[in-house]
Amino acid sequence: MLGGVQVSALEALSETPATKASGLVRGLGLKEATAANVVEMVGVGPFITIPFLISAMGGPQALVAWLVGAVLAVCDGLVWAELGAAMPGAGGSYIYLREAYGPNRMGQLMGFLFVWMILFTAPLSAATGSVGFAEYCRYLFPSLSRSATPWIAVAVMVAVTVAAYRDIKGVGRLSFWLMLTVLGSILWIIISGVARFKFALLTDFPPHAFTLSKPFFWGLGQASLLAIYGYGGYNNVCYLGGEVKEPARNIPRSIIASILLVATLYFFMTVSIVGVMPWREAAKSPHIVSDFMQLIYGSWAGKLVTVMILGASFASVFALILGLSRIPYAAAVNGQFFPVFGRLHPIGRFPHVAVATLGLVSTLFCFFNLESIIQVLIVVQVIILFLAQVVAVTLIRKRPDVHRPFQMWLYPLPSIAAVTLWIFVLFSTGWRIVTVALAVLAAGVVLYLFRARTLRLWPFSKLSMDCASTRAGHA
Repeated sequence: MLGGVQVSALEALSETPATKASGLVRGLGLKEATAANVVEMVGVGPFITIPFLISAMGGPQALVAWLVGAVLAVCDGLVWAELGAAMPGAGGSYIYLREAYGPNRMGQLMGFLFVWMILFTAPLSAATGSVGFAEYCRYLFPSLSRSATPWIAVAVMVAVTVAAYRDIKGVGRLSFWLMLTVLGSILWIIISGVARFKFALLTDFPPHAFTLSKPFFWGLGQASLLAIYGYGGYNNVCYLGGEVKEPARNIPRSIIASILLVATLYFFMTVSIVGVMPWREAAKSPHIVSDFMQLIYGSWAGKLVTVMILGASFASVFALILGLSRIPYAAAVNGQFFPVFGRLHPIGRFPHVAVATLGLVSTLFCFFNLESIIQVLIVVQVIILFLAQVVAVTLIRKRPDVHRPFQMWLYPLPSIAAVTLWIFVLFSTGWRIVTVALAVLAAGVVLYLFRARTLRLWPFSKLSMDCASTRAGHA
């Protein structure tokens, strides 16, 4: 999930009249748009989540979770595809939520909540990469105790935050090399597993592995949430919508193509690992890829792939903090978020408050276990963003002024399936995680209402009050 950076979302929020007049260049074709998604999707996610998937399902049947995650990604991807084709400007969710819920009405709240969400999801994503980095460090340095893991992760975040005190130039090049490193690692793993593959290990299912019982569905829900973490990023092209050629055609196709490609890679990488390593060992390995490569080639291969993963982890966390810090900054500059985030460093001219805030919050999350961080990350996005966008599709369809060149297949079935699967995932995580996400949502709503009352925004704006008075008079 930790991969590329949604830079164009920042450009959209920070557009001045001059930049709007010049316009963004639509230079991304289908190949480039798909690559942008793949870069965002394939970061360090699969290297740290496979043991959790196997443990959650209790056997090789964990492969089912990759399939369920892919189905959910496709259904939700069709939501993004319809919205992205209808409103192919840079900005993605910010535009969709604002327009669907009304730019002068509830859309103001939804836009604020999107930026508010970034203050949590960006640090949570960064923390997963940092903790994953720390876990793989322990492979290179076995003498490190498990208690050292959060401190290593904190050190990574401090280094990233310091490095992010710079201009955003060069992020695209960094993302490209990150993609090559990670994809190369996955292909190496898949090919390496072919020679040592044992079908008996892949089919070493525990008793009642596929019995449709409560434990089965509970484990499947938890594993599917982890799978979705690995698929995260199929929507990246929507944030680049202002720069995509023929967006009505290329945005939907790039979303589906990237999901199918990454799902295939993840599925066969897991097959390769489980077909070589007994699943009970794989489920307990905090650095499963390194252990896998060592088992096949020896310690040199384990160390080499570990170095590759460490490089990818650091680069992805750096790119994420550097890029996403511009979202609260740009929103603040446009008067849509708290002004303090709109401050630039007096010398370097970068949004130092946003960078420092994301970096600081990320260090705090490093002290939680990796699985919990991933769960909170996904659940917060589901509650604040993903479910809201499913509703947004229906709202947009009721507006005759919005042209929808792409309509999701078999509507409303994908929307219903997406909502059903999202709720299934939420239910499987347990109320503790869901309560945390609801608390984040509630805090965002309270902060928005406080700010809206001060600035006379919806629902305290004069227009909103006049409409309310008119409705009361008619009644």
